[in-house]
Amino acid sequence: MAAVLACGNAAVLSHRSAAELWRLLSPRTGLVDVLVPGTSGRRQRHRIRLHRSTTLTQPQTARRLGIPVTNPARTLQDLTRCASPDELSRARRQAEFFGYGIEPVDQKPIAMARNELERRFLRLCQRHHLPIPHVNAPLLGYEVDFLWPFAKLVVETDGYEAHSGRATFEHDHRRQAQLVAAGYEVLRFTWRQVLEHPHEVVAALRARLAPTLTRP
Repeated sequence: MAAVLACGNAAVLSHRSAAELWRLLSPRTGLVDVLVPGTSGRRQRHRIRLHRSTTLTQPQTARRLGIPVTNPARTLQDLTRCASPDELSRARRQAEFFGYGIEPVDQKPIAMARNELERRFLRLCQRHHLPIPHVNAPLLGYEVDFLWPFAKLVVETDGYEAHSGRATFEHDHRRQAQLVAAGYEVLRFTWRQVLEHPHEVVAALRARLAPTLTRP
């Protein structure tokens, strides 16, 4: 409670600390996560990891044991930025066990998808509790299908119709070469991979994302 009070009237417990308060994850020592409305970057106070957000709304907050905290649904959303895939899965199972109102899943990324393959890929990420990427994101003068900026990972979903033709072929390979040169990893998945071999897609994403999400 003291950590929240130290950050102002609008502050709430958030991220992993909120998950521990809601009994979604086991307690552990370390910094206390606090979220405050605002537009400036994050900074760290003594024993506090301060997060700022322009998307936090009043319905996404609650009080538990007298402590202002993000509600379970918002807590799970924030966990995608700081927890491992295994922790996300465990937290979601706990939320379901306690009957917390965690649905509906955020549909904004799906609404931004331009075609059925992109929508299916996003649903696959949601179903397996992977961090939701930025959709059709600008990057180095290009637009990429999916981007996890914290992991410097790009995913392109390749439908045949959208990627056929010599000009498109050349453009795609030139773009990929420039992204790789800038330090990004580019994974490509086809319609058949997403629909017929989803576990292989999920395994590849987890292998790449897990090291960047796990915290000591």
